Amino acid sequence: VHRLVTYIFVYEDLISLTCGAIIIWYFAGSFEKNVGTVKHCFLTIAFAVLSALLYLLLETVVSRVSEVEDAKGFMPVAFATLGVSTTRSQMKRTLVFGVRVPVVLVPWFMLCIAWFIPHSSLLSNLCGLLAGEAFGLGYCFCLDFPESVGSKLDRVFPFSLLKRIPGLKYIPGSLAERRAFESS
Repeated sequence: VHRLVTYIFVYEDLISLTCGAIIIWYFAGSFEKNVGTVKHCFLTIAFAVLSALLYLLLETVVSRVSEVEDAKGFMPVAFATLGVSTTRSQMKRTLVFGVRVPVVLVPWFMLCIAWFIPHSSLLSNLCGLLAGEAFGLGYCFCLDFPESVGSKLDRVFPFSLLKRIPGLKYIPGSLAERRAFESS
């Protein structure tokens, strides 16, 4: 059961670790700014488990047709956060490599690009993207908790400890606190 979460910390080589670090920095960092550190931590675990369960379900079917790479690394969770961000985005179009495309297509373009990253599982990345899209569209509403809960969790361990660590950027749970934090 522990492997439903720990697979996100497994990398086979330096290239996949570097790609994973870039994806974590770019996609997960902007997602954390929008939802706060508490919710980001909770959703990271939830997306890891949802992606793993969906992967296990689909892997039995897909493995009959072709060989399937094992789920490894943070990319499925990053695709989940990207899926949530694009489904909930107010923007209609964005630039990708200098071309204006609909925002909802961005994760699918990124999925095609991620296919070429060594030791990256296309199926696990797809499962992460599907989990994020489902959450973003409201199908996983039971995983979403109100900002008041996030604000209360900001004050308890381990999050109260994270606030005190110098050099660590902690994003508050409520929107009003995030806006005040950004303006200071």
